Amino acid sequence: MPSSVGHALAGVAAAWTADLVPGNRAWRTAAQDASWYRRAGGGLTLACLILPTLPDADLLFHTHRTYTHSVGAVAVVGLAAAAVAAAFRRQGVLRVALTCAAAYSTHLALDWLSVDTLPPYGLQAWWPFSNAWVISGWDVFAQTERRHFLSAATIWINAQAVVWEIAILAPLVLAVWLVRVKALARFAAQVSGRHHPAE
Repeated sequence: MPSSVGHALAGVAAAWTADLVPGNRAWRTAAQDASWYRRAGGGLTLACLILPTLPDADLLFHTHRTYTHSVGAVAVVGLAAAAVAAAFRRQGVLRVALTCAAAYSTHLALDWLSVDTLPPYGLQAWWPFSNAWVISGWDVFAQTERRHFLSAATIWINAQAVVWEIAILAPLVLAVWLVRVKALARFAAQVSGRHHPAE
């Protein structure tokens, strides 16, 4: 299964892709002279970087790739994000919920597209509707090693997996960033034009 690096990159790509969906995005735009953090989407993008790394916390409970790797968990994340967004803002609640759920679901997608040599193979993606284990068999991402975590062999295996993940996902993240910057700049100009009509 992929590393936290790959999962984090996919989550950021999901957050920035969500900014391309039409709708109320005024709160996601930032002036050109704003900080990089603000232009990158601030707290929501940061949340979307962290969320896809959380499912692997189930390793601590020996339930890896079960409940936390499912559509049920995606729904819980979406509902929790909606509650947090409602508590802190009056607009964009649905967009925040869907963005966070999409970022979390990238974990499932990457694991589904990964090598898995430890049975049962795959993940219980359809829980609570089904306990079946699913995997694509396409082996796009390498399996990381979690046993003997600090051994030289494990470090080498995981370093190779991270480099491969970056090679696949970084160009995607960069492309989405470039499209997002142009789209939000165009959106900001449209909003500004509406507020300040030409004489």
